[in-house]
Amino acid sequence: MSRTIVVLTALDLEYQAIRAMLADPRLHRHPQGTRFEIGRLAERRCRVALAHVGKGNHSAAVLAERAIAEFAPAALLFVGVAGALHSHLSLGDVVVATNVYAYHGGTSEDDGLKSRPRSWETSHAADQIARHIARNGSWTQDLPPGRQAPSVHFGPIAAGEVVLNSRISAHAQWIRKHYNDALAIEMEGAGVAQAGHLNKALPVVVIRGMSDRADGTKEVTDREQWQQRAVANAAAFAAALAEGLAVEGQDDDQPVATATMRSLAMRETTRNIAKGNARVGVQAGTVYGGVRITSESDSPTDLAEALTGFRTRLQQARAAGHLDEDTYTAAQAELAVADEALQENTPQSRSTLTLALKKLRGLISDVAELASGLAAVIALAQGLS
Repeated sequence: MSRTIVVLTALDLEYQAIRAMLADPRLHRHPQGTRFEIGRLAERRCRVALAHVGKGNHSAAVLAERAIAEFAPAALLFVGVAGALHSHLSLGDVVVATNVYAYHGGTSEDDGLKSRPRSWETSHAADQIARHIARNGSWTQDLPPGRQAPSVHFGPIAAGEVVLNSRISAHAQWIRKHYNDALAIEMEGAGVAQAGHLNKALPVVVIRGMSDRADGTKEVTDREQWQQRAVANAAAFAAALAEGLAVEGQDDDQPVATATMRSLAMRETTRNIAKGNARVGVQAGTVYGGVRITSESDSPTDLAEALTGFRTRLQQARAAGHLDEDTYTAAQAELAVADEALQENTPQSRSTLTLALKKLRGLISDVAELASGLAAVIALAQGLS
């Protein structure tokens, strides 16, 4: 099973937009009462844990921390609506935060209020995945039927504790003076960004659909249902990004060793292969690096043969009850992609082959025997010239 992506929302309509994209969501109760719903994104392999955190950075921070501790996710997304701060943004456009400003920090002095901003940057890897998705347009497949694809913008988002609905208020002037590069304004991004920062720089991405212009017309745009349209656009982009982050995160599933141990493991792996009726045993005190004991027949060198063997193991695991039917069907689909890519044997198809095997690894990773067998298949695939 692939690592979970946590998705948090502030409003019920935001929650419902994400929930509608989940296949067979099931309830997960936290001991302290928080309710999550867990499911896979329809037509995708990504596993999502969804929660409603309410408005404000404080509650968002607390429940983001709770979700991180509960699920150890590959990434955390905050998805919802926001007010656009620049005229080049259209209603319905999607803004992906490159960094989040907590703009309420400051000090009050005799000559006025001085800004003391805090800011958190989106991780480089997550930003790169998001930009790739925006460029190739793959995310638009999840838009409502007939919906014209909105523009996707990358830039700072300002997060505070009040709803801004004016261009001329003191609050609006403060934002314009100190945070004039912010594309949008909202109320939760700083909380989740701080939670991610405190958890070994967990990738956190804030994705917002523009539902108003923060200019005094919010009641009009709300009546025209721009919140529903904007959040549907943001949810579609978030679904594609969640899938990309989940696949990327599978490479980081294993516990991280110290630098010294990693170096030794890379330099030194002992492999004993028993031929015929021979048997090999190991007696050792401390072993640095990897030790693998196999029979000669257990180490296929042909990738096509390895895929066939793994398919047999997959069928056996299903028959033994180690895999449920949905996981088995999804795994078979990735194997079919791998088979087709192997037959094409082009640089692009080899990349497709490796990606399919990584997705497959996420599906079966909780079945140790299958995961071990697939590791050898992936090694063969990565060795293709």
